[in-house]
Amino acid sequence: MIRVFVVDDHPVVRHGITSMLRWEKGIEVVGDAEDGPEAITGILASKPDVVLLDLRLPTLSGIEVMQQVRNQRPDVRFLVLTTYDTDQYIGPALAAGAKGYLLKDATPDELSRGIHSLMQGGAALEPSVAARLLHMNDHHEELSQREIAVLELLVNGASNKAIAARLTLSENTIKTHISRIFAKLGVQSRTEAASVALQRGLVSMGHLS
Repeated sequence: MIRVFVVDDHPVVRHGITSMLRWEKGIEVVGDAEDGPEAITGILASKPDVVLLDLRLPTLSGIEVMQQVRNQRPDVRFLVLTTYDTDQYIGPALAAGAKGYLLKDATPDELSRGIHSLMQGGAALEPSVAARLLHMNDHHEELSQREIAVLELLVNGASNKAIAARLTLSENTIKTHISRIFAKLGVQSRTEAASVALQRGLVSMGHLS
C-alpha cells in the first residue's frame, strides 16, 4: 500500500484530491495539510511514501517544505501538483527534489499513474513540463564564460560588490550579468539560482581562494 500525504491550501481542492485517491487501489491517504508548517509536521509524523504538494502555500512555500523535510526524511518522494507550468516554478521545484510535476487538471488515472511511477523509481512529468524541462536543460549552453564566473561566485555567497571586485567589473555590470543569469535559468532569486546551478552541475562550491 502506497502511503500518500496531500498538501494544498484550498480546502475544496485538498478534499477533492483525498476523496479521489481513497478510491484508488493500492493507495492510502495518511494525512493532509493546508500550509507549510502543518505540512512539515504532518509529513514527519505520518511518514508517507509520496507527498502531493502544491507550491504556493501560506507561511512556507512548497519549495521550503521539500527542503526542510528532505533534511530529515530524504526517502520521501514529492509529486508537485500545481496550476503553474512556467520555468520560474519548474526549475526550483525539481532542484529542491521533486520527482514529479503534474498540473491540477490531471485526470485521476494520470495522478494514480504518477504516484505509482514515483514508487517504482520513475518520474511523473506533465508533457508540457517535460518539454519545458528539456528546454531549460539546454539553457546552460547559453551562459557565457563571464556569466559562469559570476554564477560561481554568487553560489559561493559573494555579494555583488565582492563579485565586482573579484572580476574587476563595476557593480552595475554585475547586476546586468545576474539579471541575464536569472532569465536563462528561469529563476527569480539568488537562492533559486544557486539551487538550480548546483542541481545542473553548472558550477561547484568551495573553490574560491
